[in-house]
Amino acid sequence: MPDPLDELYQTIILEHSRNPRHYGRIEGAESRCIEGYNPLCGDQVGACAIVKDGAFSELHCFGQGCAISKASASLMAEILQGQSVSRFYELLELLQSALKGDTAAISKLEGLGDLSAISGVRHFPARVKCATLGWQALKEALEKPSV
Repeated sequence: MPDPLDELYQTIILEHSRNPRHYGRIEGAESRCIEGYNPLCGDQVGACAIVKDGAFSELHCFGQGCAISKASASLMAEILQGQSVSRFYELLELLQSALKGDTAAISKLEGLGDLSAISGVRHFPARVKCATLGWQALKEALEKPSV
């Protein structure tokens, strides 16, 4: 008998993949955009952010990739709207720990709604890079020097 939680997670991933939230590049001088690339599968998923007073005033994802990479970037953009940059780093660390199988991190992630769907990727190690591609692109965008 299929696990209802696994089915729910699959539904969330498919929904965010088919209809990504906050999708598209943000144009303008304030915008920081980086596209991540996974040479193993060809995914090209990125993030654009506008940060004001240490928080995301706007955050979008963009690109083409597998269901996992697109869904994870969409979930990231959705959960971080209006949140602080420090919250992004907390969630990135939590996600990375959960994807390595850290049970405490998995439990914390489960308390964050739909984002917990990504934790199931830990069962497929070859797909972990897919799940973190948009997150790593956003990290790089935040850390690149402003021009």
